[in-house]
Amino acid sequence: MSIDDKQTDFEDSSQESMDFSSVDGYKKRSQLRMIAARFAKNRMAMVGLVVLILLVVMVVTVDFFFDYQTDAIKQDMRNRLQSPSMAHWFGTDQYGRDIFARIVYGARISLVTSICVISISTVLGAVLGALSAYYGGWVDNLIMRINDVFYALPFNLMAICVVASLGSGIMNLGLACVVGVVPGFARIFRSAILPIKSQEYIEAAKACGTHDRRILMRHIIPNAMGPIIVQATLNLAITMLAISGLSYIGLGIESPMPEWGVMLSEGTTYMRDYPFLVLFPGFAIVVAALALNLIGDGMRDALDPKLKN
Repeated sequence: MSIDDKQTDFEDSSQESMDFSSVDGYKKRSQLRMIAARFAKNRMAMVGLVVLILLVVMVVTVDFFFDYQTDAIKQDMRNRLQSPSMAHWFGTDQYGRDIFARIVYGARISLVTSICVISISTVLGAVLGALSAYYGGWVDNLIMRINDVFYALPFNLMAICVVASLGSGIMNLGLACVVGVVPGFARIFRSAILPIKSQEYIEAAKACGTHDRRILMRHIIPNAMGPIIVQATLNLAITMLAISGLSYIGLGIESPMPEWGVMLSEGTTYMRDYPFLVLFPGFAIVVAALALNLIGDGMRDALDPKLKN
């Protein structure tokens, strides 16, 4: 065979590999389109998505309309306990601070903290669940028994114990939520990986001498992300409620930082004569949690339509 023929064969094989990669990319894009189409058919999920987008837009653009120090933090006793009006859409609190500005800034704190908690919990849960399911044996027993110790306590009680031990503050509050959320992620990731690791393509990768880390990161974890995405979306709402609940009882974010639970706690003293002090923060918590739950339900149905049927 001449050099030109070898070069032609090499180009043909390269073209075939490129064709296969393009086919795989097309399959992934088509699968994403199908998931997006199924999600779009769920009207309640779309309502939740619209509400979440509006909330994010307000959080991003709030600095163009309000000043954090002047409107959300600084006390103005001359304007205390003002009823809702054009000047103050949701009224003012007992210290003369604009309630609408504090709610929007509080949404920033709640959303950012919840997203950070869920992101860290997803990574830790993926690592622990993948190691437990892939290696099995004593590794599985060690990780799962330690996980059961943390999972035995309810999420809120675990978070209260951690915050009470370390003290209040955003960092300690986030750590408390991570400790309470990770066990659930690890168990779900383990259950999702167990049927995957016995598939033929995993056995083929092991037979080819592929490193365990590459098998986990390239083949197993990406194929187990469906349940984790749903779990992460639903736990966003749970984490947000936990942050507000801990702040309400004085174990989370402290005043004067604008946080929904803190606003509820401060407004309970005046709620009989000025119900808007607790009405608007409570409504914000309900709307945000409901929107995230609707999105989570929509993601569950979109990723696994058999569950809906």
